[in-house]
Amino acid sequence: MATRFEMLLHGPNRVALRAAAEEALAEIERLDRELSFYNPASQISRVNARSAHEPVTVEPAVFHLLAHAERLHRETAGAFDITVAPLLRVWGLTGAGGRVPTPVELAAARRCAGMKHVELDADNFTVRFQRPGVQLDLGAIGKGFALERATQILRELGVTSALLHGGTSTVCALGHPPDAPAWNVAIENPANATATVPRDNVSLPPSAPVLAIVALCDTTLSVSAVWGKFFTANGRTYGHVLDPRTGRPTRRAQLAAVVLPSATDSDAFSTALLTLGVPGLRQLIALRPEIKALVACEGRAGKPARIVTHNLALPQS
Repeated sequence: MATRFEMLLHGPNRVALRAAAEEALAEIERLDRELSFYNPASQISRVNARSAHEPVTVEPAVFHLLAHAERLHRETAGAFDITVAPLLRVWGLTGAGGRVPTPVELAAARRCAGMKHVELDADNFTVRFQRPGVQLDLGAIGKGFALERATQILRELGVTSALLHGGTSTVCALGHPPDAPAWNVAIENPANATATVPRDNVSLPPSAPVLAIVALCDTTLSVSAVWGKFFTANGRTYGHVLDPRTGRPTRRAQLAAVVLPSATDSDAFSTALLTLGVPGLRQLIALRPEIKALVACEGRAGKPARIVTHNLALPQS
């Protein structure tokens, strides 16, 4: 999944813990082979290559993930969308660089985006695209799904205390560490981040080392942000997270963090919240009353950044 997965396990039997960790990591690698947009042998690549011509059968687990993604698409009114691949491609974001598409190119890509073009047949576990050019990219949900499956495996193998992360953007907490009631995970202040952050998109106060410290126990945290992968054209910085409703890089928020029991949902909802910005926070609360969330937005006209939270406490300045 083009990222680093790590896990920390506590328990009395070191050999058993290592075996459990290896099995959980093996499941992540297996899912990478099935869900990868870039692996031509993956089920998603097979769907992308053939579904515009005929129904393509996928494994039940993959089908259920696609059906879940479709529900999340409806719940977020299109802010989360796994058909974003044509838009990523036209912006040059499927490779190492990036480019600004022409209006004609962008319009053509937008005609191929949207879950309305995807037919899911639950009786036969098949996927069919209604038009050529549609492609699926599970980059905004696959990592969370893989971590959720890995956590389930650890729990089934008797592990009661573990912390797993994928790319430091989604973290799963199983139980708690031996010496504390919860795992404390910090959300980095982008103003203090490394040079990989596009500086013209950062206006949070540099004095605060972190935006928040989140206590996790049998739950997950996902963070989405506008930096990490970006490019500059004509003096303007463009982030890698696109608003599937407009086809353009999202600019409503700089960072969004979501805490939910399901890593699959937290991964998808953090991306949706980054796209929706502060107005979307109430929408997600209505969808998942148990949610904890944070949205950080760039300040306007010299004003300080706006940080809005729900059930998450900010550090005292």
